[in-house]
Amino acid sequence: MPEWLNILIRSLGLFALTLLLVRLMGKRQTSQLTLFDLITAIVIGVVAAALSLNLIENLGNGLVALAVWTLLPIGIYLLALKYKTVRNIIQGKEAVLINHGKVLEDKLLEARFTPEDLLSQLRRKNAFKVADVEFAMLEPNGEVSVLLKKQNQPFTPSSLGLQLNHESVPQTVMLDGVMLDEPLTAMGLNRNWLHTELEKVGVAPENVFIAQVDSVGQLYLDLFDDAVLVPQPKTKELAYATLKKCQADCEMYALGTRQPKAKKMYSECAEELDAVIAELKPLLKR
Repeated sequence: MPEWLNILIRSLGLFALTLLLVRLMGKRQTSQLTLFDLITAIVIGVVAAALSLNLIENLGNGLVALAVWTLLPIGIYLLALKYKTVRNIIQGKEAVLINHGKVLEDKLLEARFTPEDLLSQLRRKNAFKVADVEFAMLEPNGEVSVLLKKQNQPFTPSSLGLQLNHESVPQTVMLDGVMLDEPLTAMGLNRNWLHTELEKVGVAPENVFIAQVDSVGQLYLDLFDDAVLVPQPKTKELAYATLKKCQADCEMYALGTRQPKAKKMYSECAEELDAVIAELKPLLKR
């Protein structure tokens, strides 16, 4: 057998084997890789490359090495899931770098962090002033988690005392000009509704790159031609305005009628609409 064909066959086989071994080791993002993960990946890659190029003449010995560097980390990870001591050895411990606004120089030294490293990590978290940081911790993967002081934290609805309703994931109902029936059905809609909404804004289906429907039934469009401006959805605004108008009409009817029963009925309707508007306002006014 020619040497090049031998290398080709070995490479294809080892490629499939390495892919299988990597999948067995589990999924991890690159940013979550520890030093142990990196060393394991490098060793597996080097052994696989050496076997592909026939640098390791005994194929069995190479496969044993691959098995050891795959199964041993898997076993260690399983132990790490159960025992914190093993996790500390393999992944390392968290280290507090800033506590109550004070930089802990001894912790920086233990983590081999220079002041420039700390400032760089803080800037990545949009903390450009050390004085704004209440707490900072070095994670085992090398990232720095930052908690800003209370007065420097951005406003959230909860900090303002606002209650917002839960919002479901938007459904993509069109891709590359093609209507998708399953997402439409999941939203309780159909193609006729989608055609009607597209006609309202004067857009042909074949000109739609992406179309999504949010939890309140608003349609968002992105067209192939970026120069064409698509009107923004007004479903929530129109619904809120319609409810307010109905409430105002009921109040006006209650003031305009002289019949006690009718006046009572319109007043009760106005109060019920006011309660409905107050409940739906967080959803319709954001």
